[in-house]
Amino acid sequence: MELRFATVPRLMAIINVTPDSFSDGGRFFEASAAIEQGLKLVEQGADILDIGGESSRPYSTPISESEELRRVMPVVQALCEQTRVPVSIDTSKAKVAAEAIAAGAQIINDVTGLQGDAAMPGVAAETEVGVCVMHMQGTPQTMQDNPQYRDVVQDIHDYLRQRRDHLVQQGLNASRICLDPGIGFGKTHEHNLTLLANCGRYHSLGCPLMVGHSRKGFIARELGDKQADRTAATIGISLALARQGIQILRVHQVLPIKQALHLFAVSGGLGS
Repeated sequence: MELRFATVPRLMAIINVTPDSFSDGGRFFEASAAIEQGLKLVEQGADILDIGGESSRPYSTPISESEELRRVMPVVQALCEQTRVPVSIDTSKAKVAAEAIAAGAQIINDVTGLQGDAAMPGVAAETEVGVCVMHMQGTPQTMQDNPQYRDVVQDIHDYLRQRRDHLVQQGLNASRICLDPGIGFGKTHEHNLTLLANCGRYHSLGCPLMVGHSRKGFIARELGDKQADRTAATIGISLALARQGIQILRVHQVLPIKQALHLFAVSGGLGS
């Protein structure tokens, strides 16, 4: 699947089939609830459904391959059968990716940049699916232990370029690669804000860009309120990213962001 998109960002809707994800852990842990949520998100205008069975929040506990398959496969199968919207599998395990692709998934979204499982690049190359390659310093268990960079924007640029080039050497077509700077994955509050203001610089890498900013903890910290409703802030950041030309926004809520992006575009917010 080639990852090529129009001017207005496409929305990748998050479906966490987990008991412990940072924002909605437990809400869609049962397959029936996750499937219902997926269909609802499609009705609201989701462009991609991203299904994950293992939390990648800071200090989360890894799960086994068999448990991840048990969680995600009924949801992947049902949503691939019941909708024409592309399904993405959010996993770092090659077997989970392969089984999801066999069931109809068209994208691998891997927070390890296809480095967590040595077999993952081969699965991606052989199946010709799209891949989302994210930057993370460390692992979910260690990434927030004093992350440091010489220059966060440039360091991540160099990492994404190296991963892109390596995957092309492994047999992936560059047109199937999407790059994600990994907001909140091994970054301080200041790193996150700097990256959000400079995501547009990564267009020089020649691949579509994805950003996952939805409801993340840096929002509450910046607002100075742990109980803050993060929806409005997520919308505001979405518009700023749209202005930078980011092609995919990974979000929990589709309808309000879809509406905001439409009005932003028709009122000239995206420029000429």
